[in-house]
Amino acid sequence: MLRMMAGVGGALMLTAGLAQAQDGNALLGMSWDEIVETARGGEVNVFMWGGADNINAYVSDYVGGLLEEDYDIALNRVPLTDTAEAVNIVLGEVEAGAAAGAVDMIWINGENFRTMKQADLAWCGYVDKLPNAALVNFDNPAIANDFGTPVDGCEVPWSRVQFAFAHDTARTPEPPRAIPELLAWAAANPGRFTYPAPPDFTGAAFVRHVFTHVAGGADALVGPFDQAKFDEVAERTWDILNELEPHLWREGRTYPTSITQLQQMFANQEVDLFFTYDPAEVGTAVVNGIFPETARSYGLSDGTLANTNYMVIPVNAANKAAALVLQNLLLSGEAQLEKAQPEIWGAATVIEPDRASEKVQAGFAALERHPSVVSIEELGQAALPELQADWTSAIEDGWIANVGN
Repeated sequence: MLRMMAGVGGALMLTAGLAQAQDGNALLGMSWDEIVETARGGEVNVFMWGGADNINAYVSDYVGGLLEEDYDIALNRVPLTDTAEAVNIVLGEVEAGAAAGAVDMIWINGENFRTMKQADLAWCGYVDKLPNAALVNFDNPAIANDFGTPVDGCEVPWSRVQFAFAHDTARTPEPPRAIPELLAWAAANPGRFTYPAPPDFTGAAFVRHVFTHVAGGADALVGPFDQAKFDEVAERTWDILNELEPHLWREGRTYPTSITQLQQMFANQEVDLFFTYDPAEVGTAVVNGIFPETARSYGLSDGTLANTNYMVIPVNAANKAAALVLQNLLLSGEAQLEKAQPEIWGAATVIEPDRASEKVQAGFAALERHPSVVSIEELGQAALPELQADWTSAIEDGWIANVGN
C-alpha cells in the first residue's frame, strides 16, 4: 500500500499546463474525442476496496490492459480496507487547498458518497459526456438514488449487488432462511455463527437486516431519519444481539474484523454460515478451491438488502480526463459482460443489455450461472431497499456503543 501510494503521489507534481488541461469546466467544453486525446499518455489513480483477488485482477489486468492498449493510459489501482480512507484523503487535500489531488476515482456508495456530495468533494455534471452512459437507465430509482441520496450526475454506476447467505449442503443441509430462524438457529448451534464487527461493511449490513426485522420490515424505515423510531427499534435490536452474543463463535468475546476473515472461517469449517453482499463471490470461491463444491448461496424469505455501487471522481482529481475515459470503459457492454462472467466476477450489470451491440446481447443471453450462486431473479423477488445514510450510520454507531463494547 505504501509503495503504491508513493507512486500515486507523483500525480501531485503537475505542470501548470497539465493542471489547466484537467480543469473540469474546460473538459466539459470539449468533444469526447478531445477528452480522449487530453487523457492519452497519462495515468489514472483508482482507490478501491482490495479484499477480493478476482475483482483486483479484473480491474488491474482486464480493464488496465484495455486502458493501456487503446488509450496509452496507466491504471494505478490503490487498495483500501475502508472506502472512507480515500474520502478522508480528498477531504484533507481540499481543505489544504490542493488543486491537483492524488485520488482520481473511488469505488463508492452509501454514506461515503453522501459525505462527498454534501461536502462538494464530488465532481458532478459530466455524465452526459460519456458515450456509454446511453447504455444505462438513469431513470431507474435503484440507479438514480444511492442509499437514498440522489446521484444527480455526481457518480457513475458500476455494479449491482444483493446480500445473500451461504451454507455447505454437506454440513448444513437445512440452513435458516429468515432472520428469526437465523437467530434461533445460532442459539441452538452455539459457536457455529458469527458476523464481522461493524464498521466492516458486510457486518454492518447484517446488523441492518436484524434492525429491519425488528422494525417490522423495510417499509417502516424508508425515508428520512426518524430519531424516535430509531430509538424504539434500536433498543430491541441491541437486546437481541446482546442475547445472541454468547452463542456466537468464541462466545462473542471477539468478532471477525472483515468479510475476508469470515470467508476463511467458513472455508476452514470454523462456522457453518457465510454471507456476502456479492453472491457471485461464493461461486468464485468454489472455482478457486476455497469453498467446497457443495457450497450454495441463498436468499431469505423475509428479504435481503440490495444496492448499486458506483465510481466517483473527486472534485480535485488531477487526471479527470483519464478518469472519464476509464468510466466510459467500465460502462462499455464488453467490460460489463466480462465482469458478469462467473469465472471472472459474476457481477450483475448496470447497463441495459438490449441497448448494447448484438454481440454483447448474445453474450449476456449465453451467460451460465455457477451452480453455487443463487439466481438474481430468485434474490430479486425479496429485495429490500437500503436505508438512507443517516439510518445506516446511526445503526452502525449504535452497535459499536451498545453491542461491540
